[in-house]
Amino acid sequence: MLLRYRGGIGMLAWAFHRISGVAIWAFVLLHVIDIYLVGGNPKAYDELLAIYASPIGRVLEALLGAALLYHALNGLRIIVMDFWPALTRYHRQMWLTNWVIFAVLGAIVSYFIFKPLWGG
Repeated sequence: MLLRYRGGIGMLAWAFHRISGVAIWAFVLLHVIDIYLVGGNPKAYDELLAIYASPIGRVLEALLGAALLYHALNGLRIIVMDFWPALTRYHRQMWLTNWVIFAVLGAIVSYFIFKPLWGG
């Protein structure tokens, strides 16, 4: 099969790192544009904040947080391997550890992001 994935965990880590980086860049670009478009109009700014506080806005905020968290954790993993090349033998275990940390921290942060929607 020509379309079968043949890479390993290192390739997945690389791809997710690039995807999360592009997502973060896109958010920053869109955020700068939307703030610029609102300009000095307080009413438009309040409407924009209402969109951010909506359920869809909260989901997008959680996705942004996930991209930031993954990108940061994977970046730290890469830095550790750059400074201690002998640890590249354990890149698989380090990447899986990143996912465990990501899941725990992500669940905690997601709770606080979605808490206002549940009346908390």
